[in-house]
Parts: sequence; C-alpha cells; structure tokens
Amino acid sequence: MFRRGHSLVGVVLLALALAAPAQSSLLTRPERSVLAELNRVRGAHGLAQLRVDYRLQLAARAHATDMLRRDYFAHGPVMSRILGFGAAGPVFGENLAWGTGRRAGAGAIVAGWLASPGHRANLLRSGFRRIGVAAPTGTFRGIAGVRMVTADFAGR
Repeated sequence: MFRRGHSLVGVVLLALALAAPAQSSLLTRPERSVLAELNRVRGAHGLAQLRVDYRLQLAARAHATDMLRRDYFAHGPVMSRILGFGAAGPVFGENLAWGTGRRAGAGAIVAGWLASPGHRANLLRSGFRRIGVAAPTGTFRGIAGVRMVTADFAGR
C-alpha cells in the first residue's frame, strides 16, 4: 500500500480519462475474468465491488507489458508510475502475479493473492474502490504463454 502526498494531473491525461470508453469495453476477456473473481471474493467478504479507473488501467497495462517485454517481475516505483498516469488516491496498492496453464486463470491468480498477507490486504481493503487490471500473455523467462497480471488499486 502506498500513500499519495499531492496531486499532479496532466491536461492530456485528464482529457484521456474524460474520454474513456465504457467499463465493459475497456477490458480484455482475461482482465474481465480477474476483475470478476476479485469482485466475487470482495462480495463474499461484504465489501464493495471494484470499478475500473481508466488511469489505473493504463498504469497496470504499461507495467504488465513492460515486465513481459523486459523479462522481469517486480513492482518497481509504484507511486511514481501510477501518479504518472494521473491516478488519484490518496492510497494505492499493487498486486502482481504470473502463471501458465491452469495457474494463469483468474481463480488461481486471486487464490494466490489471498494466500499472501500483503496481497490479501490490498484485495480486501475496504477503502479501495477503483482498480486497473492487466493480464497480457507473452514469453517470460523463456516460457511461452505466460499470463502476466498487474492489479493497481486506489482509494482511501
């Protein structure tokens, strides 16, 4: 979890956010599956569903794609990356995962996060109401067909 100290929203990013497409058309099928599983789990814990935030979506996709392209797996500078896309907090969190085959499915990804205290805390934080979720597939560590998942959360 990361706390934001100030707001810097660029005019271009703000214009892009205002012109964002409808939530359903914003996500790929794997991204919709991860979001649905996250919201299923949150609902089972009496928490509000997460809604897609266009700026968080851009940040998550940029990070997941970069990890595949450059063959690494790490959070890196989460705050500066998310704020660079104009996202509003004041609190942020990020969960990462990767897998192949059955381990690349939404259920397996979310189950892995639930088994990790820090990831579970992000997933079940009541103040988090917005998300960007990316789930591209590519080659990672020489393995083809890897799904790389980034979930960027924001709220209070």
